[in-house]
Amino acid sequence: MTVTAAGPLPTAPYDVAVVGAGVVGCAIARELARRPRLRIALVEAQDDVGQGTSKANTAILHTGFDATPGTLEARLVREGYTRLGAYAAETGIPVERVGALLVAWDEEQLAALPRLAEKAERNACHDTALLDPAELYAREPHLGPGALGALHVPGESIICPWTTTLAYATQAVRAGADLHLNTAVREVSPSDGHLLTTSRGTLRARHLVNAAGLHADTLDRALGHEDFTVTPRRGQLLVYDKLARPLVRHILLPVPTALGKGVLVAPTVHGNVLLGPTAEDLRDKRATGSTADGLAALRDKGRRVLPALLQEEVTAVYAGLRAATGHEDYRITAHPGQAYITVGGIRSTGLTASLAIAAHVTGLLADGGLDLGPVREPEPVTMPNLGEAFPRPYQRPDLIAADPEYGTLVCHCERVSRGEIRDALASTVPPRSLEGLRRRTRARAGRCQGFYCGAAVRELFERGTRP
Repeated sequence: MTVTAAGPLPTAPYDVAVVGAGVVGCAIARELARRPRLRIALVEAQDDVGQGTSKANTAILHTGFDATPGTLEARLVREGYTRLGAYAAETGIPVERVGALLVAWDEEQLAALPRLAEKAERNACHDTALLDPAELYAREPHLGPGALGALHVPGESIICPWTTTLAYATQAVRAGADLHLNTAVREVSPSDGHLLTTSRGTLRARHLVNAAGLHADTLDRALGHEDFTVTPRRGQLLVYDKLARPLVRHILLPVPTALGKGVLVAPTVHGNVLLGPTAEDLRDKRATGSTADGLAALRDKGRRVLPALLQEEVTAVYAGLRAATGHEDYRITAHPGQAYITVGGIRSTGLTASLAIAAHVTGLLADGGLDLGPVREPEPVTMPNLGEAFPRPYQRPDLIAADPEYGTLVCHCERVSRGEIRDALASTVPPRSLEGLRRRTRARAGRCQGFYCGAAVRELFERGTRP
């Protein structure tokens, strides 16, 4: 059980190498690590887990009410919703069941709501309800004028995506998996399984799982397959200050289109309000910058949905890339003759479906000849709470009495203590950058964006990462 970011890779072959340490890759590694007989490698090109699509999504735990019925995605999202809900409760990942409202703004959208309710029924989501304008505005009094009705989906929830990915990786490593960071896969060739040529040398594995996200099609082609092409779809988002949180009670969704779920307004477990995302198909898989036009378009849409939101301060702007493939379903395919599985086209629902995807992929590996061996449940973990709806360390006198470091605030905007930063730096999968520390603690993520606490946080980070 190691986490490495430099130096040579082990020479002994692994039973399975999982390429890509996003939320799905980490979930697969965790599931495989439940089999102590197996030797598992989790290989990531960047310096931390969850550095790609996983860190920049809308952080919604989906019921799957609007998935295409009968697809693999619909089944795995439905299963994953139950699995992840239970897992979050066990591990302390913050989840709030706020529910969603699909708001109709014209007659065409209003006519679509009953069809969406029927679709939800086919996806085993039986508790939706159609709301008239009076019921809608009673639930969301700050909603913009002119809404004609809505579909209420009470099971839709908000979740912390960073803590979820980190929990999976932590359990995988503690159960014996090796996490190799800064390890970009450059070539794959057959050699008693697979020989991976990486930026840190070579690595051998008998079975290979491609969970490379935006680059899954590139790795797939290296193994002779051209089943799909990933088009990076940029989603820009605005994060509004916590003072905006009382303006919205539900996840406010538009009636979906072929391009996706559209621009939403949603609370976050961290106490902010999100507006976004855009849906821009690009060619550059590194184009995570925001644009003036994109942000202006978001504000225009937000002004109709929640006019008062535009009077609030923006805390942050970010953009993420989703792996669009032009297909209505996940591209999860087993190639038994190559001891290889593609896990591609995992869109924004991948966070919700992650544990179900992991179980499905493990089953495919077994069908392809991998002897899984006996199961040993991983050591339970309790993740640091980053959610505003639950007691934070600075609010717990018992914790502070036992360790005063939890009562000494460093980041005052987000109420992050020295104890939390210390714990993150000493964790199983520690941060290797200030951005990684931000995702683990929320330090520098508040309204001042590190203006006041930046120097103190950097000093603690450098002291804690010094050899």
